[in-house]
Amino acid sequence: MTSAEVALTGDLARPARLTVPDLLCWPQHRVRVSFECATRGTQRHGFAGPRLYDVLTDAGPGFDPVRRKDRLRFLIAVSGTDGHHALLSWAEIDPDFAHAPVLLAVSIDDTPLDAAGPQLVLPQDRCGARHISGITAIRVDGGYHCWGPAPATPGRASAAAP
Repeated sequence: MTSAEVALTGDLARPARLTVPDLLCWPQHRVRVSFECATRGTQRHGFAGPRLYDVLTDAGPGFDPVRRKDRLRFLIAVSGTDGHHALLSWAEIDPDFAHAPVLLAVSIDDTPLDAAGPQLVLPQDRCGARHISGITAIRVDGGYHCWGPAPATPGRASAAAP
């Protein structure tokens, strides 16, 4: 049986291709989750796997270590085999900020996910819409920068206008 691979890319010192067996090298966490699914009602499952924060921290995200808030401009895009995508901010998973226990699940209900690939699990979400099965790619992007004030629209007063 072959293991599915996840490509870790983006603003990382150590991009990688990881399999479920690779993800077993990080500390494993267990969560019980209930998701309200629009099409199938409430779904309850047990997941185990490493925290997304631990895996991405090992990959060396490219923020400025001197500037604590530099981390806040980093986004994390996750894609799955079924075409589903989710976007998270670094602040959601960082212990200095929201510290959400987001997992890269390597098993569901004690069934290993080696062939199917890991799943993104956000236990804090009431709805399972950001749950991604069969993760194929995780991209860390620090290119996001806040924009300045919006330019004035003709016929509307600008907030910056005197």
